[in-house]
Parts: sequence; structure tokens; C-alpha cells
Amino acid sequence: MPQGAKQVWLVRHADTEWSRSGRHTGTTDLPLLPEGQAKARGLASALSRADFSLVLSSPLQRAVATARLAGLGDRIEIARTLAEFDYGTFEGLTSDQIHAQWPGWDLWRDGCPGGETPEHVAARCARLVQRCIEAPGNAILFGHGHIFHAFAAAWLELPASRGRSVGLKAGSVSVLGFEHGNRVLWQWDRVDQLEGH
Repeated sequence: MPQGAKQVWLVRHADTEWSRSGRHTGTTDLPLLPEGQAKARGLASALSRADFSLVLSSPLQRAVATARLAGLGDRIEIARTLAEFDYGTFEGLTSDQIHAQWPGWDLWRDGCPGGETPEHVAARCARLVQRCIEAPGNAILFGHGHIFHAFAAAWLELPASRGRSVGLKAGSVSVLGFEHGNRVLWQWDRVDQLEGH
């Protein structure tokens, strides 16, 4: 990654019981598993290599705990716009269970009954992108899988539906930024040590 260019780091919360089992976890406020806590602590060294002028976290405890265990707890600003996709009646279900009820369902096309649409999530992400661009330095966001899929699409100025084109493991770190004035993706879904920069 180039020196001196503003960056936006995305840290997906570490492991919970439902992230391990593939259950859609939107509004359910689950704690980290002990393994998730260890993974979050393991991020501290990599995250300490960058300076952040903006530290935002989803209000859900799995994101806040990841930020605290990774060493940035004293700087967190809670941002409701970083909450995970509201899955409505699909909350707690796996994709297989959802498809059994609603064959052909696609989160990025259909949204969730009783929850959010992709357009609603895209609007949240557009506000987050603007906030990061206006920050005086690097930003770091602690949040969730699908909200970060949508954020990546918004950062790259793609339709919200392109959120389906990326994946994120629990406890991963991704880095977005700029090259020649264009918004770019520098690193995606890293769970090992980040490259030096």
C-alpha cells in the first residue's frame, strides 16, 4: 500500500456462536466466543501500525468488544449506521433455511421481509463513506459482514447489489483507499498479519 494516502480500514467482528454456524445475525446482540476474543486481541499489533483520526463501531457488542480487545476501545465512537443488515424475519436463520422458505431468495436483490432492503443499507453506507472521506486522516470501522459488503460497493461507487461479490471472514481486516484520486480496494479479508506499510 502506498505511504501517505488516506485509508479506511474495515474490521469485521471476531467469532460468535452464530457466525460460526452461518446464522444471519443482524439485530441479535451476541457476545464474542472465547476464540473470538483471542482473535480480536491478536489484531492489536497490526492495528497499532496505523494512525486513525476516526474510530467508529457498530453499537452491537460483538463489534464493540472487537474494537476494545484490539486496543482501540478508548477512542470508539458508536455509529448506528454501522449496525448490521436488519434481516427481519430471517434473523437467526441460515441461508439454507431461508431458501427452503423462499426459493431463489437473494439478499442483494430482495432484502428481508420485515427488515431492510439493499437500497436502505446502501444509503447508510453512502453516509459512512462521506464521513470517512471528510475525516482528517485514516478511519477504522468495526462492524459486520454484510454492512461491509455494502460499504465496499459504495466505496468503489458500484451498485449496492455488487455487495454480493465480496466475502468476509470473522475477525478479518480490509483496507480501502485512494490511488490517483480513485477509490480503490488495497487489501481484502486478511486474517493473518497485515502487510507493512
